[in-house]
This record gives sequence, C-alpha cells and structure tokens, in this order.
Amino acid sequence: MSIKTHLKSIILILFLSPNLLAQDNFQSILIDSDLKENANAVIRSSTIDIVIEAKDQLIFKEKRVVTVYNESGQRHIGAVVYYDDSKSIKTLEAEIYNAFGKEIKTYKKRDFLDVSVADGVSIFNDNRAKYLDHTPNSYPYTVVFNLETISTNTAFIPQWFPIDNYYVSVEHASYRIQNQTDIELVYKANNLEEYNIEDPTDFQFEAHNLKAIKREAYSPSFTNFAPSVKFALKQFNMLGVEGENTNWNSLGKWMSDKLIDGTQSLPETVKTEIKALTSDAKTDLEKAKIVYNYMQNKTRYISVQVGIGGWKPMFASDVDRLGYGDCKGLSNYTKALLDEVGVKSYYTIVFGGYDINDIDPTFSSLQGNHAILTIPDNENYITLECTNQTTPFGYNANFTDDRDVLIVTPTGGEIIHTKVYTKEENTQNSEATIHLNASGGFTAQLNIKSKGTQYGKYSRFETQTEKENKLYYKDYFSDINSLKIDNMSFVNDKEAIVFEEQLELKSDGYATKAGKRLLFQPNVFNKFTKAPPRYPNRKLPFEIDRGFIDIDQYKIILPDNVKVEALQDDVVIKNKFGEYHFTIKKVDDNTLEFYRKIIINKGQFSKEDYKDFRKFRLDVVKHDKSKIVLQITN
Repeated sequence: MSIKTHLKSIILILFLSPNLLAQDNFQSILIDSDLKENANAVIRSSTIDIVIEAKDQLIFKEKRVVTVYNESGQRHIGAVVYYDDSKSIKTLEAEIYNAFGKEIKTYKKRDFLDVSVADGVSIFNDNRAKYLDHTPNSYPYTVVFNLETISTNTAFIPQWFPIDNYYVSVEHASYRIQNQTDIELVYKANNLEEYNIEDPTDFQFEAHNLKAIKREAYSPSFTNFAPSVKFALKQFNMLGVEGENTNWNSLGKWMSDKLIDGTQSLPETVKTEIKALTSDAKTDLEKAKIVYNYMQNKTRYISVQVGIGGWKPMFASDVDRLGYGDCKGLSNYTKALLDEVGVKSYYTIVFGGYDINDIDPTFSSLQGNHAILTIPDNENYITLECTNQTTPFGYNANFTDDRDVLIVTPTGGEIIHTKVYTKEENTQNSEATIHLNASGGFTAQLNIKSKGTQYGKYSRFETQTEKENKLYYKDYFSDINSLKIDNMSFVNDKEAIVFEEQLELKSDGYATKAGKRLLFQPNVFNKFTKAPPRYPNRKLPFEIDRGFIDIDQYKIILPDNVKVEALQDDVVIKNKFGEYHFTIKKVDDNTLEFYRKIIINKGQFSKEDYKDFRKFRLDVVKHDKSKIVLQITN
C-alpha cells in the first residue's frame, strides 16, 4: 500500500470510527446505492420477535431502524402502536440520529402522541394509538424504534410484510414466532421465492437487500405481489372469549355464536312498524328493498369501535335508539330488520376498497376491514352496503365488488364471491346536439347516462355544491376554451341504477380558426387525452380491474356559411385490450354525425404486454384528438 493510500485510509477511519463504534452504523452514507434507488426511505433493520406463552398471552417485540430521505419517506417510519384493554405497552421509545449517525433526540413513552384510531369521529372507542410525531430539521435522518407489548388477544397474530409499500427498500428484516403452547400454529407465505426469502419450518423468516419497488400504472394490488406471511392459531382467545379456527366453517360458527347472536333484538314498536311497511310486498326482494330504504332513512354512519377486539357489533336496539352505527352495527341492524320480516341475510366480512382484495379462501383467520350484508338470491347473492344513506339497493361497485368475502351463517362460515360488474354493465352513453358557429364557438345540449361502475359518479354530484360541480366540469372539459355552463341538472334513478347528467354548454373558441378554415375536433366531450406512462423496463405485470364501454353520438349542426372540406376516415381497432370505433359522416350540407365507441376489457396481463396496451391507448388519444377541416364560405 502506498503512503498516500495509507494516509487516506487512516483519515477515513478517524472520521468514521467514533460514529461506527458509538452509533451502530446509523450513518446514511453507509447504505448501498442500489437500495437508495427509487427509495424515499430505507429500512436498515426490522426485527420482530413474538412469543405465544398461552392461549391468552402474546408478547410482541419489535426493533425497527429506518433512514428517511424526504417528506414522503416519513410514512415508512412505522413508529406506532395500537392498543386497547387487551394490550399493554411495556416498552415504547425512539431515538433520532442525523445523517452522520449522531444521536440528536430521544423519545420516551410519554412523548408519543396518543389518539383515537377513528380520527375523532367515533363516539364509543376502546381502540387507541400512540405514534411518534417528529418534525426533522433536515434529511436524511434515522429513527430507531423499540416496542414491546403484552396482549391477551391471540385471535390476531401480526402478519409479516418485510417490504410494506412502494418506494421503500430493506437492508435486513427478520420475523420469529415461538409457540410455547400445545395449540397448533399455522402460516401461509406469499411471494417469498420472488424475493429470495426462505420459507422455513420453524417460524423464522429473514429478508436481505430488498430493493424499492417503483409504482407503475395499472399494477396489481401491492399485497398481491409483495412478500408476506400470515399466521393463525387453531384455538385462540379474544378478550376472554375463546374461539376455534380449524377452517372457515368453524371460524364463521364462532363469529355467529360469539359475535352476532344476542345482538339483534329490536323494540316491539319497530317490529310492528317494519312488518306494516312490508305487509303488501309480494316477494322477499321487495321486502328487502323496503327494509333497506327504512334503514337508510333512519340511520347514519359513524365509526364505532366497541366489543371484543372491535369485531362485535353494537346491539341492534342501540342502533335503532341512537340512529347511528358503524359498518358492523348498521349491517347487523339491517339483518335484524330482515329477520323480523322473514328475509334471510348473512352478516359478511370483506376487504373494502377500490383495489380488489380477497379474503383468502385457503387460509382461515380473522381477515377483512369492513362489514356488509348479503342476501341469497337463488344461485346468486345481493350485497348491501349499509354505511351509505344514498347507495341504491344491491349496488356495490368500486368498493366491495368482484372479491371473495366471508358470510357468517348460523351453521358456520362460507367464502363466496361478490358481484362482478361486466363491461356490458359498466356503460356511459353520451348524446349531444352541437351548434357550431363560424367563429369556432358552439352551443350544445349534452346528455350522459351512466350505469354499473360508472354510475358511481352520482355521489360526487349529489354532495357537491353547484359551484363545485361547475368547477368539476370545467376541469373535465379542460380542452374546451372559454367553456360556460348555462345549465346542469341530474336525474338519479336508484331503481334502475342509472345516473343522468343534462348539460347546456357553450364556448366562444373551441375550433381553431385558420384564415377561411376551421379545424374542428368532432369528439368534443369524451376524449382520452393521455396515454399510460412509458416504462423502458417495466418490472410488474399489469391488470385492468374493471372493463367498461363508452358510446358517444353527437349531431353537429353547421351554420349556412360553413361547409365540409375534409373528413377523417373511419377508424376500427380491435385487440385483446379492447376496441375503438370512430366515425364522422355528412348527413346533409348542414349536419354531421359523429359516433365513437370504446371498449376496455377487464383482464390480467404480463409486463411484456404493456407496450402493446400503451400503443392501443396512444392510438385512441391520437384519434380522439383528430380534426376535420371546415371551410368558411363568406
């Protein structure tokens, strides 16, 4: 080694060694450059140790070291603990280190903010959270978080997500469970091989050097491709109530017996009232619609966390008396009303959300984040969303559609699949009469009818003010210059589940004037203006969760001094992603007819297919923006 090189090494050691020895390598400079790529934060170490000492005793220990690079990385700190009467916090502390690995602040248990998990809207709540609220002076910085809790609730064994979201990488993560009971502990691992994580037999897992995953358009739900392991005991305890979980049937039977039974009694006056309201109904479906409408008009949704583990619903009599409830209480209340008029229904657990996530049918455990109600209808099922006072009967698009859910019956639990809305049901049909003038402006009457998943827009327009609705349309039709909305009205047909928008619009400068010519885009109101982003090296497969069909038909009236000079040829595109049809034709000297139809197919596709899908969408954008040439004659 040369003297020069030797001196450099000595200087480097002198610079680094105090922090290396004293601060356990918390310097951000030591992180591998590969792990910094696409990362807002890096989990330097995450160590979880769980000991199941008895059916009603679970000890949880976690040490988590996270380096945060920017404000977006704050969400990955994970310095939070949820607790209730069944969980006590033994250790809760955090240390903050700067970029050079120097400790700059410490937090003890008393320094963590204590909040209700319901964000202040709950009236009853026995579930709370303590979390670290640290405002950094600069980035990067590192948080060392230590937690130990003791819980009597063994119904929920914490899952392991070594990488829990986009834009976070992992240097090292480990998870270990020691089961000191004679109760069988089972687990199910997902996607471990893809991340070089071993699947052992002794309930110990380790992950190393997991690179950050960049979000890509149309990616599947993160939980569907990220590594994870979930666990369950075959017998468990939930706040003093023992349960059995040999399969979905036994778990559902426990839920029926211990969570649901005894909660559905109603006041006699309510029983008399609901029977009178449904006395003339000819079918169970008619009765169910009357009951659902009654519930919606009488109650409102408020987040309520009561009962064992937050899973036991309020008493139906309390919901009736108070006029509010959470998803559990309102679903249970509706079930009690249906029982009273002889209509069978099932309390149902689901993962609610726009992303389609299933209750895992192959692994029985307490899963889900939402409760709904299910009514058997011959070979099918009708699901009722009981937390929304305006949702039509049986409409569950965009939140609980197309997923495996657990229905709770008196004889046990059963996994069923909720309604899939086909592209033929998810339609938007637009009709317009457009009067063009020689200056390039227009007046128009536009009618839009939406069904299926596209019907869901009703909630926006019915809750927004007139000003907010006008601002929405000006943004939606942002390519129309000087847009004015003279009139707008809405018709919400909840029986047919069709939402209709009726608009009167005008613009002083839509078409581009070039001398004696007007360049006019015939697709005035429903353009695809952007294609999905380009990825030179896409990493993830992609999927289209919900297909749909849009049909647009416009009659375009020209003034006497404007004639057609050139029209675009018809366009027809068909592939596995969908179809596109574009037609503009001359009816007479003053009238043009425009027709556009786009079909998007639901499906799962490989990452190699994405390039072709993007090209299809680029072609749609190109044709949607295409212009015809009109000539001003005088």
